[in-house]
Amino acid sequence: MVTYIEAASAPKKNTGAIRLYDTKTDFAGMHAACQLTARCLDELAAIVKPGVTTNAIDRFVFEFGMDNGALPATLNYRGYKYSVCTSINHVVCHGMPDDKPLREGDIVNIDVTYILDGWHGDSSRMYPVGPVKRAAERLMEVTYECLMRGISVVRPGVRTGAIGQAIQTYAEAERCSVVRDFCGHGVGQLFHDSPNILHYGRADEGPELKEGMIFTIEPMINLGKPHVKVLADGWTAVTRDRSLSAQYEHAVGVTADGCEIFTLSPGGLDRPGLPPLKG
Repeated sequence: MVTYIEAASAPKKNTGAIRLYDTKTDFAGMHAACQLTARCLDELAAIVKPGVTTNAIDRFVFEFGMDNGALPATLNYRGYKYSVCTSINHVVCHGMPDDKPLREGDIVNIDVTYILDGWHGDSSRMYPVGPVKRAAERLMEVTYECLMRGISVVRPGVRTGAIGQAIQTYAEAERCSVVRDFCGHGVGQLFHDSPNILHYGRADEGPELKEGMIFTIEPMINLGKPHVKVLADGWTAVTRDRSLSAQYEHAVGVTADGCEIFTLSPGGLDRPGLPPLKG
C-alpha cells in the first residue's frame, strides 16, 4: 500500500512514505538548489576536454559549491570520498574521479548534487570529450530524448510506470537498452527518498503521481545489452558487454497540471549536439 505524507510533518528519513511538498515555498527552495547544480554543470561544459582529469573536475565541483554556500551531497555519503560521480564510456554510473586524463572521443556523465539550505539539487549530463564517434553522439541524443519523454508524461493522476513506459518504448525503438539495476528516486530534503522511479515498465504500474511530489528521472541507456556489474570498489557500475552507456538526469516536481523541471540549464547547455537555447 502506498502512503503519502505532508513533507512538513514527515521525519527526516526515508520511511517508504511519499512526501508531498508545498508547491510554492518548498518548490522555491528546491529550485534554488537545483539551479546552483545546473550552473555548475554549465561551467563544466568549458572545462571538459582532452587531457583534463576527473580529479580536476571533482575539485572544481567542490570549490564551486563552497563558493556558493553549498555542500556536495556525495562527499562522504556512505563512504564515497568524492564531490561528484564521473562515468566514462562503458561506465553506467557512480564512476569515481581519478588522475587519468580524459581522451578525445570519450563521453562522460557528470553527476552533481548540491545541498543548499537543506535542499538537494540533483542532476547529471553527458559531455563529449572533443569530437566523438557518431555512435556515441547518437546514444547521447537517444538518452536525452528518453529523459524528456519520461518527463513529458508527469502530471497528477498518472502512475510512475508511465514514465518508465515512455522511456523504454523510445529506447528500444532506437535499438538501445534500458538499465534495470538503477532508477530515479524521491529527492528534496533527503538525497534518496521514496518513490523509486523505474525507467521501464507499464503505464498501469507504480504509485500514482500527486501534486507536490519531487523526484529524479535519470535513465541510463546502453548501446548494447542492459546488463551491468559493479566493480570491486563497490561503486563503479559498468556494462557487462563493455558497450557505451549514457545518462541524463533532471529533478522534477509535480504541479497541478504537469511538472516543473528544477534543473534546467540556465544557458541551454543540457541538450546534446545542439547549440544553446537563446533567451
